[in-house]
Amino acid sequence: MGEVEEVRNKQVVLRDYIHGFPKESDMYITESSICLKAPQGSNGVVVKNLYLSCDPYMQLLMKITQGHGAPFTPGSVITGYGVAKVLDSGHPNLKTGDFVWGTTGWEEYSLIKNPESLFKIENTDVPLSYYTGILGKYAWFDCLCWFLRYLCSETRRVCVRICSFRSSWPACRAVCKIDGCYVVGSAGSKQKGELTILFVFISTKVHLLKNKLGFDEAFNYKEEQDLDAALKRYFPEGIDVYFENVGGKMLDAVLLNMRHHGRIAVCGAVSQYNAEQPEGVTNLMCLTYKQVRMEGFVVFDYYPNYSKFLDMVLPHIRDGKIVYVEDVTTGLESGPSALLQLFSGRNVGKQLVAIAHE
Repeated sequence: MGEVEEVRNKQVVLRDYIHGFPKESDMYITESSICLKAPQGSNGVVVKNLYLSCDPYMQLLMKITQGHGAPFTPGSVITGYGVAKVLDSGHPNLKTGDFVWGTTGWEEYSLIKNPESLFKIENTDVPLSYYTGILGKYAWFDCLCWFLRYLCSETRRVCVRICSFRSSWPACRAVCKIDGCYVVGSAGSKQKGELTILFVFISTKVHLLKNKLGFDEAFNYKEEQDLDAALKRYFPEGIDVYFENVGGKMLDAVLLNMRHHGRIAVCGAVSQYNAEQPEGVTNLMCLTYKQVRMEGFVVFDYYPNYSKFLDMVLPHIRDGKIVYVEDVTTGLESGPSALLQLFSGRNVGKQLVAIAHE
C-alpha cells in the first residue's frame, strides 16, 4: 500500500425504515474516506470487500419491527455476508492477504472491529464467490445430518420436499440423492398483481430443478390450485422429511401430507415476511395425530461444525456432484437493484454482487 493509508470508500446506505417491499430509492450510494490501517492496539481488521451476498432477511432489517436481529440504522451503511481480502490486521489469527467470509459492510472497504465473527478461507481451489452461499453462511450441515440421522435410523424410503430459500437446494439435493433418497423440489414465480414473493437464490424455473440440479421431480406451487392435491400427486405415500422455508398455505398443506413420525426442519417462512397480517396455520393438530416433530434452527448455532461441513461438501463440489448456480452483478452501484431481484424472481441462482477483483 506504500504511504497511502486513506482512500475514498463507496457505500450503500439505508435512507429510512421501510414498509412492505424494499425499493431502490430506500437505499442510496455515497462516499466517505477510510484509513487502510487497523487502529493501533486493536484486534480490528481492514478488508477489501470482493463479493456481497443478497439475502431475503436483509429486508427484515430495514424495518423497525422485525425478529431477525438488530435492524439497520437509517443513514448508515447496510451490512450483510460477504467475502473479503484482509488489507491490514491487528488480530493474531488473520494476516494481510488472507481471504475471509462473514459479516461486512456493503461498501468497498470495511473496518471490522470484531473479527471473531469472520471465517478464514483455507480452501481457495474453489471460487471465492461460493463462500457467499453454498460454502458460507448457510451452515445447514447439521440440518442435513438431522435429515440423514432420521433416514438411517427410521426408514430408507424417503421423500424430501426441499424449498427454494437460500442456496441450500444444490447440497440438500446432492446429499439426499447420494444417500439414495427420492427428492422433490418446488419453486414459485412472481405472477402479475401478486403481492407475496418467493423465491430467491435458486431459480424459480422448475426445469432448472429437474434438468440441471437433478431433482427427481419438481413443480411450480404457485400454478397449483390445490396444494394438498399437488403434494398427494408427488408424494402418494406421504412426506417423511420437509425443509420449511415457506410458511402459510404451503406449510398447512404439508402438515396434511406428513407421514407418521415425520420430521420438519423450520428455517424460515419467506411468504410471510411482508404480510401485514401473517397467515395462520390451521393444521397444527397433525403434529399430534401423526406424531410429527417440527423444530426450528438458527445457522449461528451450528458454526462450530463448519469444518465438518466443509469436509463433507468440498469433495462433492470438486467432483461435480453438487451443481451450483450463481447470478452475479458487477459493481457496488448494482447492489440495491441486485437485492431487489430476490423479490421479483428475476434472479437465476444465488444472487450476489461482485465489487472487486481478487
